Amino acid sequence: MAPKESEIAGGYKGVSRATTEKHMKQKINVGIIGLGTVGSGAFRILRDNAELIRHRVGVPVEVTKIAVRDATRDRGVAIPAGVLTTNPSQVIDDPNIDIVIELIGGYEPARELILAAIARGKHVVTANKALLAADGAEIHEAARRAGVSIGYEASVGGGIPVIKALKEALAANRILSIYGIINGTSNYILTKMTEEERSFADVLAEAQRAGYAEADPTFDVGGIDTAHKLAILVNLAFGAHVNLKDIYTEGITLISPLDIDFGKVLGYKLKLLAIAKMHEGGQAEARVHPTMVPDDYPIAKVAGVYNAIQIVGNACDDIMLYGRGAGSMPTGSAVVADVMDIARRQILIEPSRRAQPPLLELPAGNATSDAALALQPMESIVSLYYFRFMALDQPGVLAQISGILGRHRISIAQMIQRGRKQGGSVPLVIMTHKALERDIQKALVEIKSLSCITEDPILIRVEGEEP
Repeated sequence: MAPKESEIAGGYKGVSRATTEKHMKQKINVGIIGLGTVGSGAFRILRDNAELIRHRVGVPVEVTKIAVRDATRDRGVAIPAGVLTTNPSQVIDDPNIDIVIELIGGYEPARELILAAIARGKHVVTANKALLAADGAEIHEAARRAGVSIGYEASVGGGIPVIKALKEALAANRILSIYGIINGTSNYILTKMTEEERSFADVLAEAQRAGYAEADPTFDVGGIDTAHKLAILVNLAFGAHVNLKDIYTEGITLISPLDIDFGKVLGYKLKLLAIAKMHEGGQAEARVHPTMVPDDYPIAKVAGVYNAIQIVGNACDDIMLYGRGAGSMPTGSAVVADVMDIARRQILIEPSRRAQPPLLELPAGNATSDAALALQPMESIVSLYYFRFMALDQPGVLAQISGILGRHRISIAQMIQRGRKQGGSVPLVIMTHKALERDIQKALVEIKSLSCITEDPILIRVEGEEP
């Protein structure tokens, strides 16, 4: 007779020795595809913490095969003889491997390899946020049909356990909103710009030299990496798939020290935020853009390469998760946690019951519908706004700008005009009350056409209470 579900979920408490020996696998074999930064970290943890992992899982968890592109390259970690291969099929086709860890990233061949592993009845752990954001529904459906597990804690927030929190700890809640700093590179750049009053280009170059930014940083500074992660979080939080193309995405490349400085004067910090909200009637919004956040908000204090995710539930209220959002060991920690989670659930399950996947494998986490979640168009978002206009220092300028804003139902909350340059350009900063994005964009078009405006206006959205 197979163990009860309560015995499986609770580990080995209440399971007799005879039952344990009858149903428990003697070892969990793991194959890794990709031994870069995260792969090396995951391997180190599995090797160095092997005894701790054996004790917590109940049986040894051993890496038996690792597929890499170049088996001769020195990765700074000793690999046992016979473990490395340049052929991923040796990982996927090995009947003795129980769990495949995919850490090569990107779309292809990662997608093909994951689906092949699933088709062979293997559980999969991945950190591939781009693939999950684009093809997560297909992958989770394939896993559901095959009765295998997909672990993806490492895809969002590095070592921060946000996936598990949404799937399990907060599963009784209706999630109302998520605010996330989930890209360490952008947060590092904005922190340096804020603290040292330096330009974006200058800090980016330093971040690349220090290894915090890629040689091609487009995905990070353009907000694309953040959008991938937000798509995964929205799916978990709101229970339906979301199309990545529907997430409004704006990066930090146009942010200047001048706007950061004005933000300080007004009591705000500038962050690249992933924002998701569920409104009454089932309408959801999801967007990524630079955002001014009040100084006294916890998320405003998150600096450097650290990540933070603030979740509001209808029962739990406000929760914030904080930690390193990237790196070899933090992300490797999340990968190994998924491996251990899957291993615990499988070692007490008879082969005949494997067709019934445990709770970990609900399609795309908590998804309750196969249909894509229709997101609110960006033009219908309501927010507070920050404007900076470079305008000629001459009479009547403010009247022209405020007149246009008024005609578009935009109310001014605060205004700063700095410096006097008779006949030259000066910055004029305006903070608005809540307004409709559509009205904001129409007003901007009119204001840009004024002869007194000498540069394209800067628009930054603001979170927080009305001024």
